[in-house]
Amino acid sequence: MLRCRDGSYYIGHTDHLEHRVGQHQAGEIPGYTATRRPVEVVWSAEFSTRVEALEAERQIKGWSRAKKEALIRGDWPAIRRLASRANILRDEAEPSPSSVSASPQDKRTLTNPVRPEERLSPGEGASRRTTTPPPVIVLVRPQLGENIGKAARAMLNFGLTELRLVAPRDGWPNPDAGPAAAGADIVLAEAQVFASLADAVADCTTIYATTVRKRGVMKPVLTPEAAARAVHADAGRSAYIFGAERSGLETDDVALAHAIVTVPINPAFASLNLAQAVILLAYEWSKHVPTGAEGSVALASPPTVTLNPVAPHGELEELIQHLVRDLDASGYFNPPERTEATLRTLRTALTKTGWSHNDIRMMHGIITSLGRKPRAR
Repeated sequence: MLRCRDGSYYIGHTDHLEHRVGQHQAGEIPGYTATRRPVEVVWSAEFSTRVEALEAERQIKGWSRAKKEALIRGDWPAIRRLASRANILRDEAEPSPSSVSASPQDKRTLTNPVRPEERLSPGEGASRRTTTPPPVIVLVRPQLGENIGKAARAMLNFGLTELRLVAPRDGWPNPDAGPAAAGADIVLAEAQVFASLADAVADCTTIYATTVRKRGVMKPVLTPEAAARAVHADAGRSAYIFGAERSGLETDDVALAHAIVTVPINPAFASLNLAQAVILLAYEWSKHVPTGAEGSVALASPPTVTLNPVAPHGELEELIQHLVRDLDASGYFNPPERTEATLRTLRTALTKTGWSHNDIRMMHGIITSLGRKPRAR
């Protein structure tokens, strides 16, 4: 956490604290701190992984000024007290811009949780926040062209368009991919091919390896939902990497990633095909895309249909009496001593549903029709 010249706080994370603070002091990082120098470090903490740092970033970013200053003092009783009064102190909260520098190191220091470009400009509301880049989908040594096509279709279903292929077995382009993509031609047309996974993710800050197997590599393990939240919290470009259809990701592939994404699945049949795995992660990512976000695809849900209002009970009572009269005329209530119990059961069944006025009218017509003699044909 940096205190700026104007007394505001700038929060974020970085891999090299002293170097990053020096960049802020020199005005080398455009954005919030460039016009508020000098800055000073007032609080920092270390985390073993970037994912943990991002979670702390997300939390502190939303804290009030009073709560941040309690953190600086190390006043944990005050932090707990202020947390219980969050609604009262909400007006004290201020924007918390930040920046992220990418590095393969495991130690992360919390000093700048959100990139400067994610910061709200004065007067802008939360709905104007710049979103993080969509994740790229990386298929490592895919075998069948049709599986590449199906993965592209799954991507475009949920607004992802950047596909990268690492050493596809049958080369690229592949004639079997187009028909399987079912119209996701933009994804295939812009797909990039790389010789190695390291080259494919060179511009990414966080890499998620999708696997259900234990690889002997110690990495944080996330569900698709948790990974999606982390992707949206990370200001840099993220990548989801998927292995070949038959063998999945190799140990060296997983070692390159920052975290593992595993789908809770039936242990007796832990087998997803490539497109299924892609669509699970793409869907979870899409759930957190703000409506109208810049550069995002507007996802459409099936239109909702307003149900007709429930009719007054008097109309339902008339229907019940109509039905009872016709049943009685047909000799339905037999033996007679069971009539009361049968009527109670009938009423209970009919009052379970939320009959509308039109429903009741239709049922009246059905009952009347059943009481008529069949027409001669």
